Amino acid sequence: MSKKKYWQSFGELNQTKAYQDDAANEFKEELPFEGVGNATSSNRRDFLKYLGFSTAAATLAASCEIPVKKSIPFLNKPADIVPGAANYYATTFVLDGDVVPVVAKVRDGRPIKIEGNELGFTKGGTSQRVQASVLSLYDTARVRYPMEKNGNGFKEAPTYESVDKKIAAALAGVGSNQIVLLTSTINSPSVAAVVEEFKAKYPTTKHVTYDAVSYSGMIQANEVSYGKKGIPSYHFDNAKVIVSFGADFLGTWLSPVEFSKQYAAGRKIDEKNPSMSRHIQFESMYSMTGANADERYNHKPSELGAALLNLYAKVGGAVTAPAIADKKLAAGIEATAKELLAAGGNAVVVCGSNDVNAQIIVNAINAQIGANGKTINFGTMVNYRKGVDADMEQLIADMNAGKVGAVLVYGANPVYTYGDTKKFVDGWKKVGLTVSFNENEDETAQNCQYILPAPHFLESWGDAEAKTNHVSFIQPTIHPLFKTRAFATSLLKWSGSAVTDYETYFKSYWTSKLGSQAAFDKALQDGVIETPAQVAGAAFNGASVAEAAAKLSTPKAGKYEVILYQKVSIGDGKMANNPWLQEMPDPMTRATWDNYAVISPALQKELFPDLNLDTYEVEPDKPVVSITVNGKEIKLPIIIVPGTNANTIAIAVGYGRHEKVGLAAKGAGQNAYPLGSFNGENYTYYGVADVKATNESYKISQMQTHGQYGDRVEVIKETSLKLFKQDPKVIINERIHELKDYGGIENFEAEGTIYPVFDKPGIKWNMSVDLNTCTGCGACVVACSAENNVSVVGKNQVGKYHDMHWLRIDRYFSGDMENPDVVFQPMLCQHCDNAPCENVCPVAATNHSSEGLNQMTYNRCIGTRYCANNCPYKVRRFNWHDWNGADSFKDNQNDIIASGRLNEVTTQMNDDLTRMVLNPDVTVRSRGVIEKCSFCVQRLQEAKLNAKKESRPMVDSDIKTACQQACPTNAIVFGNVNANGKNGTEESAIHILRTKEGVNRTFYSLEQLHVLPNVGYLAKVRNTDRHVGNEEAGGHGEAHGEEKHEEKKAEAAH
Repeated sequence: MSKKKYWQSFGELNQTKAYQDDAANEFKEELPFEGVGNATSSNRRDFLKYLGFSTAAATLAASCEIPVKKSIPFLNKPADIVPGAANYYATTFVLDGDVVPVVAKVRDGRPIKIEGNELGFTKGGTSQRVQASVLSLYDTARVRYPMEKNGNGFKEAPTYESVDKKIAAALAGVGSNQIVLLTSTINSPSVAAVVEEFKAKYPTTKHVTYDAVSYSGMIQANEVSYGKKGIPSYHFDNAKVIVSFGADFLGTWLSPVEFSKQYAAGRKIDEKNPSMSRHIQFESMYSMTGANADERYNHKPSELGAALLNLYAKVGGAVTAPAIADKKLAAGIEATAKELLAAGGNAVVVCGSNDVNAQIIVNAINAQIGANGKTINFGTMVNYRKGVDADMEQLIADMNAGKVGAVLVYGANPVYTYGDTKKFVDGWKKVGLTVSFNENEDETAQNCQYILPAPHFLESWGDAEAKTNHVSFIQPTIHPLFKTRAFATSLLKWSGSAVTDYETYFKSYWTSKLGSQAAFDKALQDGVIETPAQVAGAAFNGASVAEAAAKLSTPKAGKYEVILYQKVSIGDGKMANNPWLQEMPDPMTRATWDNYAVISPALQKELFPDLNLDTYEVEPDKPVVSITVNGKEIKLPIIIVPGTNANTIAIAVGYGRHEKVGLAAKGAGQNAYPLGSFNGENYTYYGVADVKATNESYKISQMQTHGQYGDRVEVIKETSLKLFKQDPKVIINERIHELKDYGGIENFEAEGTIYPVFDKPGIKWNMSVDLNTCTGCGACVVACSAENNVSVVGKNQVGKYHDMHWLRIDRYFSGDMENPDVVFQPMLCQHCDNAPCENVCPVAATNHSSEGLNQMTYNRCIGTRYCANNCPYKVRRFNWHDWNGADSFKDNQNDIIASGRLNEVTTQMNDDLTRMVLNPDVTVRSRGVIEKCSFCVQRLQEAKLNAKKESRPMVDSDIKTACQQACPTNAIVFGNVNANGKNGTEESAIHILRTKEGVNRTFYSLEQLHVLPNVGYLAKVRNTDRHVGNEEAGGHGEAHGEEKHEEKKAEAAH
């Protein structure tokens, strides 16, 4: 067994033969010279021969006449567009009930990048889906014009006017039957007003809100407990103790961008007075939020009720709680209760369950500990989710009874997301008129008579009230790409309104509400109007507690249980056709392009006792398990994740979409929604399962088993708050010990090398990443792809370790296999001052700038990959194929796709429409060259030029890298480390961090190699009394004995 404290995989932990072979054979393929005899390798002569051929071929290609394409042929150039200069528009990302105020960057009339709006309640933060939403604008699978049913398919409707006449006639003929507006959560005040006008025209209209992942249990519980049918806002920044029961509030629960910002406020360390919030997580699977917890306990889904009742009893609730057999869980609940009571109301308990009874007990706990009015705000209710499950069930019953004459669907997709599809479709067939306003020909739209596609939010006017008195505005950033029409415009036309288009209605609505055109213009410019109210509590009514406790005391349990969850990337599946999201690895499993059955190591040994871990992690083929819930079977490959409850299987929803949804979604995973059910009160997302091993296998592409560091163990550093308080220099002392033979920290640069040391005057770019506030969400990964034209390679190529992400987030386990700690570490090019990649490049394609950047000259690179081999951080990417069509002819990749080497999604990314998302400031790389993080050099150059034009020094506010700007927790600090505040200049944040605020926690990954990276990290600190991470008995930072030192030397030599 390895003595390594951190491990990314079982092979690394156990030092299996396959792992060692895999690490030794970093480059598993030769250069792809297709069709050249039977040669399986290439020597230098071959290389030069093919290089010569490539040059000749390029010359020949250049002589061909290729038509010039212009994205926007200006006949009359708009006055506000300057070619090559970006415009920025405040707007709002909306997806069903999700709301994030954003700013869209537009180049030459094309939106190409999304950033957070710092004026909004999310304080400039974004998520993976927000960052990727700009790519969805250019989705080739969007419905491009109004369509009406034609046999088994659709045909283009001649005009919207012709469709309006048919639909208006059908609505008039409904008679006494219901007209139903079936939508996902709508939190637009102006659209809500339009809906009311439509109801006035058609009195039998009902508005049914149906959310793919329901929060009905919370809404119903709050109505029972507080008389408020809705969800309050939460203030995690006010909480000294945070307790979560299965709520992934940093990843997918309610408003993760907002909550991440709040959470980070309590996790930042003041080195002079260190303190942190305390986070305790109870859950059945290992979530991203659980990975950030200080303490974590796992349990079966059916044990949730018992855990909540025991906690309620321990904090003083008058309830009889069932016994808990798991001693660790019972002890954790008792300790948690003491901490909640000691917090004096500065605590919060949240729960991810959709069971109304569980949420009633959670309300009782929060009332008991005094959270209402402090961390829970009933003065500001949130509008992220409004669906009530009973309403949907009643609609299905009415449809099957023939009581519904028309259904107009907007946002919702029940044919895909509803558990009993047959029951829904049977009722659907009895409805006289069905219309979809969804952007894609999704599963429900395929069953409609008409599809009238709504525009993407970047093409739209609109508004969204995410929370009480928090309004965000939507304005178009591009002329509609297709013949789309706003959902509200259709309602206005069919209701005979005097105003027949939503744009005019919207402007009139808000001009009247705000009092003047000038006020409306100012609101559009800012993008938000927010008037936050004081945090307010609500009177708790405990009359329903006893009944809820009785129902929770008798759960439906079994030997194996399945729990459904959302991935932070794909979510409920609405954005499943987004290639950036499909290729973003899951924070915990590091898997892409599929869903799977997440199981524990214990369950793997039970189901697949002969599984060879040597091949399990190294090879993409994973064994398949058969899972049956409520008579519905699904077969999925397994992914083993330590910390998963021993008898629980976790499956992500959002996969298994119909091929018409798009090429990226086609064939990606299986639909797990049918495993959910309705329990008479709510939709449940767990169930008792029959689980069987099969002899089948399925390929899963993971970004997990490459990018190894071998036996170099000092990659990350971690300590406990207790130890950090005792010795604030625990981390820096560890660094001093590691570097003592090379001059220590102060003289390391000069004495640790044979090379001369040079002064570094002027600008010197540096970055710092705080591991305490990095949650591993991956917003930075997608932001980097969007900003820097990083290629999508598809599942097959990811499986060959050919992924192109410039920034990856490494996930490390440490400690107990049954319930290990997890640390996330963003890893990008470290821009080393002694960069080993620069020394080995034979053509000087990679070199060092005077500002500390490790630069790439793409047109000089000949693809030897020596630099990638020599990089200790494994952050250089080689273009094995022409991913982005940079030097391709039309259809020349079809043969490679037909052979299975490339996925069809490559053609989607090469489509003329999709290529509109490319950033013109960044070179699109060609096949055969190396690329990697550039510190967003194009942004650095723009910042310097802007400062020069204004005749002033550059300051921090001039420049943010894409990853820094996207981060919802402000974990990344970037700037000129030489800006020390002298000579009248402003001191940079990175200089303050390096010299004052972060001195004791700063470390450099693999520092002892003397590559002198310009990316530093702030060590992870857990608010716990346990030994964590680098700590051994006695703790690091104390005197290191010779025996321990020799042990480390021996370990490093292996």
